[in-house]
Amino acid sequence: MIIDLTDTTSSEIASALLKARRNAGSPAMGMVGTIVVVVDEASHHDAMKAANEAGREHPSRVLVAILRPGRGASGLDAEVRVGEGIPGEAVLLRLHGELAKVPESVVTPLLLPDSPVIVWWPGGGPRVPAEDPLGRLGRRRVTDAAATRRASVDYTARAEGYAPGDTDFAWTRLTPWRALMAAALDQYPTKVTGAEVTAARGNPSADLMSAWLQSRLKVPVEQRNSRGPGVTAVRLFTPSGPIALTRPDGAVATFSVPGQPDRPVALKRRTTSELLSEELRRLDPDDVYAKTLACMVERDAMPADAKKVAETARKSTAAKVTAAGKKVVAKKPAAAKKAPAKKAAAKKVAGGKKAAKR
Repeated sequence: MIIDLTDTTSSEIASALLKARRNAGSPAMGMVGTIVVVVDEASHHDAMKAANEAGREHPSRVLVAILRPGRGASGLDAEVRVGEGIPGEAVLLRLHGELAKVPESVVTPLLLPDSPVIVWWPGGGPRVPAEDPLGRLGRRRVTDAAATRRASVDYTARAEGYAPGDTDFAWTRLTPWRALMAAALDQYPTKVTGAEVTAARGNPSADLMSAWLQSRLKVPVEQRNSRGPGVTAVRLFTPSGPIALTRPDGAVATFSVPGQPDRPVALKRRTTSELLSEELRRLDPDDVYAKTLACMVERDAMPADAKKVAETARKSTAAKVTAAGKKVVAKKPAAAKKAPAKKAAAKKVAGGKKAAKR
């Protein structure tokens, strides 16, 4: 069911939601939270679709706020959707004029009581999400640094203004990468002398991955550029050889551990709805993310040479031993001892031939 409301108010929207639920035969609400999506007109369709897909796992009330500030008259237009393949409820809000400057006055009456609120900015997000008028309403605030043109500058500002509950899709995209690298060190505990992250130029997930490795391992982490897509490789240099996770095609990765055969790992690039679903599973502050942001600020202040891995750290002890062994074999002292014996035998044979001629 779709109900269009023109020049309406929050109370009329709430009444329309109640009416739509009754007409659908389910007056009781079975939703676990409210998702507030702050988006522009051009991308609101994709954002609503992703939120509804995530709602299949977490039925929620989705409030899509399209802000249209300007000199025109203030007004509110809404579109209420219940049913029609939507697991919860969806309301499209278009705020015009001065009303767009105070969106919290429209959104607050529509929040589900006694349930968590997640605020999501698909187009990037404000510099400090916790200070945004809508961000103050959320228990979790989800941004996406990859959606901004100057991701590194914007992400640095968010690191400095971090508040508990902040998160970013650039961090969410690293969950399987971090899990695999942590599992590798759990199964093969060894000393890590350095690390390397390879990704497409300007990828904010690569910055976060480098900061996470540096904060956890306390080793220099070097970043290198590739053609992508996204993060293509992460390597940990150890005395036994590198632990590597490489994904050149964005779908299947190769997991390499010293002394073990290479293993294929499914590591496809996840959709927006899958990323949002993961964020809806946890509502507590992410302390690891906070420490990673702090390390990002430290890395920005470090000189370029301090973020490079020395060649001695890249080379494994096993390779050095093998090289030394080859040098020893190349000398072949035993063969040198046999050389005089061969010459003596040759002289005896030559002497025997001369005696036969005589």
